[in-house]
Amino acid sequence: MTRGDQRERDRQKAAKKLAEKNKGKPKDGLSVEKRKERDAEILRQKQQKALELKQNGGAGGGGGGK
Repeated sequence: MTRGDQRERDRQKAAKKLAEKNKGKPKDGLSVEKRKERDAEILRQKQQKALELKQNGGAGGGGGGK
């Protein structure tokens, strides 16, 4: 067995590990574009909710003030 053969086997082994690691990544089945749109909408909703809280008195604080 030559050194080049060992390198090739290591490459194949690494590729197999990588494939198994990435096997179930996009579970929601969305494309990158759709995922970005969805995330942007979620952020818009959070910002709107924060703005409404701020306008209604800002109860909620968020600090300990030590």
